[in-house]
Amino acid sequence: MWDWGTQPFATVITTFVFGVYIASGTNFGTGEQDTAPAAMLGVAMAIAGALIALLAPVLGQGSDRSGHRMRHLRWQTWALAAISAALWFVAPSSTYLWLGLGLLAAGNLVAEVANVNYYASLEEVATPADVGRVSGLGWGMGYLGGILILLLIVVLSGGDVDAGDVRNSMLLCGAWTVVFTIPIFRAIRDTPVEQPERRDVVDAYREVFASVRRIWRLAPNTVWFLLASALFRDGLAGVFTYGAVLAKDAFGFSTAQVLVFGAVANITAGLATIAFGHLDDRLGAKRVILISLGSIVALGLLLFVLHAQGPWAFWVFGLAMTLFVGPAQSASRSFLARLIPEGHSGEVFGLYATTGRAVSFLASTMWVLFLWIGSLVVPEGRSPIHFGILGIVLVLAAGLVGMLRVASPPDPNPYVPRDQ
Repeated sequence: MWDWGTQPFATVITTFVFGVYIASGTNFGTGEQDTAPAAMLGVAMAIAGALIALLAPVLGQGSDRSGHRMRHLRWQTWALAAISAALWFVAPSSTYLWLGLGLLAAGNLVAEVANVNYYASLEEVATPADVGRVSGLGWGMGYLGGILILLLIVVLSGGDVDAGDVRNSMLLCGAWTVVFTIPIFRAIRDTPVEQPERRDVVDAYREVFASVRRIWRLAPNTVWFLLASALFRDGLAGVFTYGAVLAKDAFGFSTAQVLVFGAVANITAGLATIAFGHLDDRLGAKRVILISLGSIVALGLLLFVLHAQGPWAFWVFGLAMTLFVGPAQSASRSFLARLIPEGHSGEVFGLYATTGRAVSFLASTMWVLFLWIGSLVVPEGRSPIHFGILGIVLVLAAGLVGMLRVASPPDPNPYVPRDQ
C-alpha cells in the first residue's frame, strides 16, 4: 500500500501530468517549439540527483543505528504529500517555472530518501526465497494505483485536462498519499536497537567510506552490481521523466491522450511486474534484469526511427516498453535484498540510492545533450525533441553492459511454492 499511496508522485507528477505541464513551451516558454522548459526540467532533476547522492547513505545509516526507520519513513511520506499538494501554486506562466522545478526537485529528493527506508523494510516481510514476488507485488500495486488516480483525473476533468485541472490534481495526489500509506505505519513497527548511536555528519560520512571499503573487500560483486544498477536505474528514471514529454511533443499526443496512455501503460506495467516477480524467484533477478534492459533498448531505438509515424508508433512500441520497465526496477531491488547482511539494510540501500544518484546526472545530461545535437541536425522550424530518446537509450545500454559482468547471488533457500 505504500507503493500504491506514493505512486502519484511518480506517475501523475513526474511523468504523465505535471512533468508534461511544466516542460511545455506553451505554458512556461515562448511557444510550442520552445524546448527551454524541457531542458530546465533536466537541469532540475540533475541537481536533485546530486543532493540525493549526498544525503541517502547518511540517512540510511541513521535509520539502522537508531531503530527509527518507520518513524523517518512516516515524516518523509507526509513531506512528499505536502510537496505534491503545494504544486497547485504553479500557475502556467514563466514566472512560476522555477517554483515548479524547485518543488519537483524537492519532491524527488524526499521520495528517494523515503525509498531507502521503505526498501530496507523488505527484510521485515520477505525471505530470500520469496523476495522477488514480494518486491514485484509491491511495485505492481504501485502501477495499478497510478492507473486508478490517472483515471480519476481524466473523469474529474471531463476528458480535457487544462492547466486548472493539472493544478487541482496536485491536491488530489497529496491527499491520496496521506490516506493510502496509513496501512504500512499500522502494520510495521520500529524494531528497537539495544544501543542506539548518534553520530555527527563528519563521522557519518567516514562510516560511508568505511562501508564501501568493507563491501569491496568482502563482497566485490555487490559493488559491481551497485555500479551497474546505478546506470540502468538512471536510464529507467529517464524513461519515466521524459516519456510523456516525448509522447506529447514528438508523437503528437494531446494532454488527454497522454493520460489515457498513462492509464493503459500502468495496467500493463503493474500486471507485468507482478508476473515477473514470480519469474524473479524461479529464474533469478539477473536474468529478469537482462531481458528487460535488452528489450527496452531495442524498443527505444525503434521509437526513434519511427518518431515521424505519429501516435500509433508510440502506442505500440512505447506500450511494449512498459512491460519491462517495472520488472527491471523490481528485480534490481530484490537482487540487492538477497545480498544484504542482517541489520545493514538501511546502510546498503542508502548506498544503492547514492550510487544511483551519483550518476543521476547522466540521463538528464544525455537528454539535454541530444536535444542540442538534434537542434543542429533537424531543419529549422521542426522540433528536435525525439533526439532525447537516444540519450536515454545510451544510458540504459551502458547499464546492460555493466550488468553482464555481475554474478547472481547464491540462493540459500531454493524456490519452494507457498502451498508446500
